[in-house]
Amino acid sequence: METLLSFMAGAITFGFSVAALFFFRFWRSTGDGLFAAFAVAFLLLGAGQAMLALMEVAEEERSWLYLVRLAAFLCIIFAALYKNRRQR
Repeated sequence: METLLSFMAGAITFGFSVAALFFFRFWRSTGDGLFAAFAVAFLLLGAGQAMLALMEVAEEERSWLYLVRLAAFLCIIFAALYKNRRQR
């Protein structure tokens, strides 16, 4: 079961990394900051998943890893709010 969990954690990290690369490519072609924010958010989500998989942290002590996810979602929220505020 441990092997399957490690494999799935790696696959999820890879998926986040691929999504980040796509958003960086869109940001380079359009210059839209929202794409850059999504790319950074997906990199943070991938890093958080990688840390969760690679570090042998007990379940009770994992709460600080959720701050990385919170930072990713806050990055998306602030970028969306900034973009909507700028267009008015």
